[in-house]
Amino acid sequence: MTGIGGPLIDAGREGVTPALSLAVCGFGLVGQRHAEAVLQVPDVEVVAAVEPSDVGRAKANAMGIACHATLDDLFANHSIDGLIVATPTHMHVEQAMVSIGRGCPVLVEKPISTSVRDADDLVMAAAAKDVPVLVGHHRRHNPLIQRSHDAITSGVIGDIRAVQATCWFYKPDQYFDIAPWRKQPGAGPVSVNLVHDIDLIRHLCGEVASVFAQASPSARGYANEDVAAAVLTLENGAIATISVSDSIVAPWSWEMTSREYPVYPQTSQSCFMIGGSHGALSIPDLRIWTHTEGQRDWWTPMSFSSLETEASDPLVNQIKHFRDVIRKDATPLVSAMEGLRTLQVIEAIQTSAATGRPVQISTIARFGVPERVG
Repeated sequence: MTGIGGPLIDAGREGVTPALSLAVCGFGLVGQRHAEAVLQVPDVEVVAAVEPSDVGRAKANAMGIACHATLDDLFANHSIDGLIVATPTHMHVEQAMVSIGRGCPVLVEKPISTSVRDADDLVMAAAAKDVPVLVGHHRRHNPLIQRSHDAITSGVIGDIRAVQATCWFYKPDQYFDIAPWRKQPGAGPVSVNLVHDIDLIRHLCGEVASVFAQASPSARGYANEDVAAAVLTLENGAIATISVSDSIVAPWSWEMTSREYPVYPQTSQSCFMIGGSHGALSIPDLRIWTHTEGQRDWWTPMSFSSLETEASDPLVNQIKHFRDVIRKDATPLVSAMEGLRTLQVIEAIQTSAATGRPVQISTIARFGVPERVG
């Protein structure tokens, strides 16, 4: 007997763990990628999907996945162990809340919500029900990032003093035409794309203390921005500069440099540079630059060494992690609180860009949101 996740494991045999049943809410491009990732995890299967559109339902049916119009229909017809929420951002909290209310663990796509206050409601609900919620910042599951994190925390480059991140690419008009919600406020590259890079800065370099940002309106006439930049002051005193655009032809973005998703053509460039008191690290080429013979001065020649790591699909790694969290063998690597903290920086960037003023990142008290951002 087989399922979408591969051969079903015989639960009747002593000592054999039964396969977990997952459902995907939202069967667009991202939902389909999650379902395809599940195919590579043998003890997990997708048993159902929630998708109202004819196109999405046809995709689910082609993969042999039962499809329902609503979450209520899903839970009425299936007993599932975990839910993956891959719908537009404004639907994340409401749909994750339904799953939490039924005691079902959730993997919700990034960003966790359109607002910090709504995300805080989700964090508190999950804590009250003791239901694990993971946020789909899947890059943390990439061995490139895990190796970078290990190198930084081991002190190879010393104390971090500066970070530079670039997220430039050109999205074709078709990208927006097939999903018009992508043209609306809150769906620009700051919330859709930069959120990944902000999460990595937090993960690799430390928490953000303050933000000063600027953004320009879409040159295509959409209701959101198409270029933005920010200066971030980290709590450890380091300064990060970051810029994003979905209307620039360039080779410097995670998609074009990491070899994470084959659909994107690859370049030999890096998109992150992290400078420390004893060396610097570029990502994703994993080169560590230092002065020769340990001399730290600008007259001494420099050389690099490359960190080694094995490649694997971070989306597959994320599903494996979700499986382990459901089975209580692991705690969430990117919890709802982590998703909220990253969203708080994104919201501060948006506030600063709108007001032209710097924004202080308030300390998150209790489970979630500060009394006021900015």
